[in-house]
Amino acid sequence: MKGLVSFSIVGSAICMFFLVMLNYFLTPTLDWSMYPCIALLLWPLSMYFVYRQNLKQFAFFTSTVFIILLTVINLRESPEVLWVLYALYPLVFWPVFTAFGEKAYTLTAAIIGATLTIVYYALLNIAFSPSYPWVIVIIFAVGWWPLSLYHARHRSFFAFSIQASIWLSAFVIAMNWAFSPGVIWAIYPIFAVVWWPLSMYFFSAKRHMTTL
Repeated sequence: MKGLVSFSIVGSAICMFFLVMLNYFLTPTLDWSMYPCIALLLWPLSMYFVYRQNLKQFAFFTSTVFIILLTVINLRESPEVLWVLYALYPLVFWPVFTAFGEKAYTLTAAIIGATLTIVYYALLNIAFSPSYPWVIVIIFAVGWWPLSLYHARHRSFFAFSIQASIWLSAFVIAMNWAFSPGVIWAIYPIFAVVWWPLSMYFFSAKRHMTTL
């Protein structure tokens, strides 16, 4: 394994040198080599931390590299739009929750993580694009985390189908109201979603009858 780590260090160094020289001689007015060079750093970093079996430090250093890379790209290419803020949260979220270890798999961690995610992106939505409530999609996606974890732990699959159907219906209603209130289209996916708990109910009822 040490040989693979050494190979990754030498290989990434050679690739970075080649890209820098290519950039310097062919397109000296355009500094593009720094972006793949930063990405190439992940190769020896990942090999080293896999060798050390330290995933927490791997998450920390990898997220740091990506934060630096995206911040540099944002400030160099489009400083008028701070789009790096949208990618910043998951890059910070990853090493923080990795540091919690087994506690990150608990329902409490899921609720806290989902709440923090919703609050963060809701603030971004209000700050940068208040007329377009795209945070609805974030709320819908993140809400599945504690919902599915709770019912998976309790093995309450029928109750999950009911609550998940309500969650899906609330999402399409919110999307309909927020983006196209003049056309009532939410009823169509809601009709399809209702079949989920219905099929679960009749399947369990039929199985119960066959066991009698």
